[in-house]
Amino acid sequence: MAELATDLVRRQVAVIVTIGGEPSALAAKAATATIPIVFVGGSDPIRSGLVTSLHHPGGNITGVSTFIAEMEAKRLGLLRELRPRARTTAALVNPAFIPQAEWQVTDIQAAARSIGQEITILNASTIRDIDVAFARLVEMRADALSVAGDPFFFNRAAQLVVLAARHTIPTLYARREFAAAGGLMSYGPNINDSYRLLGVYAARILKGEKPGDLPIQLPTKFELVINLSTAKALGLEIPPTLLARADEVIE
Repeated sequence: MAELATDLVRRQVAVIVTIGGEPSALAAKAATATIPIVFVGGSDPIRSGLVTSLHHPGGNITGVSTFIAEMEAKRLGLLRELRPRARTTAALVNPAFIPQAEWQVTDIQAAARSIGQEITILNASTIRDIDVAFARLVEMRADALSVAGDPFFFNRAAQLVVLAARHTIPTLYARREFAAAGGLMSYGPNINDSYRLLGVYAARILKGEKPGDLPIQLPTKFELVINLSTAKALGLEIPPTLLARADEVIE
């Protein structure tokens, strides 16, 4: 970290912008206490140790958090609406995504209890793990799957979408990119809006504002995307009430 901090100073870096989630933001924070840092990430910035307050983060860091505590409850609710008679629902989590995975599991289990839904947590942190998880889904005859937000899963979107289609498992994802790639549904913050806010903060800091005085921004735009072609391939009829609330329907 000392070498990184020295290199940042030598290069006369004015603002550090991190978009790799909390791990990269924490690494930047550990490297320097003076160069302003602006981050975008999907975990609770307080629980991760990035800041102690959302309203007044203090120090040299601020940014945009796409974390919303009620998100898992919302996703499970959407799956329940899609498959109201589902008996076996699962959630896929990356246990290597530390410490976020622990919070995701806690939030998912709490959300499942709140709607009276039995939930099975499956883990995957490698390509092979994903194959094994889907084999388990087939074995347990899962009625639906929710894939947690995670950088590894984002990078394995094609694999996840193909396996869900091959095994005819209705699956809900955290980002629009999955639905665009052939996934059934996605629900989460509009990531482009988060990047826009990131740019706005970086510009304000370059004009002289202190990052510690800028409140952590939380998402205000969310998007539900439904892929009708995938629904037809799975033999599913999307409830009209769900279609009416969709921000985007992919034919």
